[in-house]
Amino acid sequence: MQAGKLKQRVTLMRPTAGGRDKYGQPLDSYEVVATVWASVEPLRGREFFAAQQVNSELTTRIRIRYRREFAGVGVNEWQIHYGGRVYEIDGPPIDTNMSHTQLEFMCHARS
Repeated sequence: MQAGKLKQRVTLMRPTAGGRDKYGQPLDSYEVVATVWASVEPLRGREFFAAQQVNSELTTRIRIRYRREFAGVGVNEWQIHYGGRVYEIDGPPIDTNMSHTQLEFMCHARS
């Protein structure tokens, strides 16, 4: 992987065992795992109707250097923050060419 292609800084976040609000519901809280250089590539967008509202979804591919701790199971519950947006990871990271040089995350950002 060429270093020049990794031009964006992204932050990987994982859910924490947070507290509960005054109604006893679990709080959605995340902690920073790492901030790394990445390549962020929007692939496609779409609009859809849900609950009588127009929503949009942007599918994005985010590539980072291979890191063993990110190649594990459960990463799809994490989030990636970049450019004021929160990206939800759609599945396990892809070890491109099984070469342990880069990981590819397929994500979506909803607005």
